[in-house]
Amino acid sequence: MSSKDSFLAKIRAAQPAAVEMPDIPLFATPEGDRIERFIAGLALYGGVAQRVATVDEARDAIYAKFGKDVALCSVVDAIPGTRVIGADTVPSSLHDVEVAVVPGRFGVAETGSVWLSEAEYRVNSIGYLAQHLVIVLDESSIVDGLQDAYRRDDFNHARYAVLVTGPSATADIEGVLVRGAQGVRSLTIMLVGGTH
Repeated sequence: MSSKDSFLAKIRAAQPAAVEMPDIPLFATPEGDRIERFIAGLALYGGVAQRVATVDEARDAIYAKFGKDVALCSVVDAIPGTRVIGADTVPSSLHDVEVAVVPGRFGVAETGSVWLSEAEYRVNSIGYLAQHLVIVLDESSIVDGLQDAYRRDDFNHARYAVLVTGPSATADIEGVLVRGAQGVRSLTIMLVGGTH
């Protein structure tokens, strides 16, 4: 047995006994409309929500906002982009994408967050290299709070997951807030299925 194998065997043998995960309590749901709470939470962190009836309406709104000729990479089939992205796309090749459009799995009203995994991004770096991130989210998939989100099976099956709540931001000690410092400069959520 090599020294590496011996070392790893000792680590494996020293593992603590498995313990049951604690129950996640359910807290009282705040009053008010779930979608309005989601929109308010998102706005608090610099994100923008736009309610649309259909994905086609979302597509038209995206093209109207950014233009049809912008370097747009889309993972939403109904919203074609100017760049094709596949599982074999080299992450660094997305460095010049201006707008990324991805589907959201579910939203959280409590924080205005949207849950994304490797399935939604297709290539994880698209959520950080693009200048502007647009998430297409079905309104019916919004849950009340984080405790509801953690009860979903999505967390058990994803290799990678992130809750996106707004554009990248940083602030210095004097309170100067800079958006887009380490990632996307803007976050827009297209809420599909509602009224506007």
